[in-house]
Amino acid sequence: MRARSGIGGRPERGNAPAVSSLSIIDANAILADNFAPWVLALGIKAEAAGADGATLRIPFSEQLCRVGGIMCGQALLTGADTAMVIALAAVGGGFKPCTTVDLTINYMRPITKADAVLEARVMRLGRTLAFCTCEIREAGAATKPAAFSTGTYAILG
Repeated sequence: MRARSGIGGRPERGNAPAVSSLSIIDANAILADNFAPWVLALGIKAEAAGADGATLRIPFSEQLCRVGGIMCGQALLTGADTAMVIALAAVGGGFKPCTTVDLTINYMRPITKADAVLEARVMRLGRTLAFCTCEIREAGAATKPAAFSTGTYAILG
């Protein structure tokens, strides 16, 4: 039986478990085992995984900033893509190889001299395609997003 998107705010899914069995340790192991070294160099770590997504954090580093201590857009987009893949693992009950089909981001305000918190959600998880969103906030700025990203993923495995 398939849940429909929009009912109770839960993503539409096929045979995915109703509650994520992905621990933070598992999510961080997926990062370490499956992502390129330059992605890991961001310092990105999982903070939460649930039945509809995952939350990751990119710690502040001068190496990720442009003039004025503003975290660069490339780091934020890479973080959003990474967070959405971890959200897919959380919702799907574990990591499955996938590839990014489409990825967009809208920048709304800078993240300056602070960590970036990435909240990724799976909107629909099908057999071959998944649709996700990621809201990026400056740590401590709970109400105003700095950026919003959407991604489409082809499920390969």
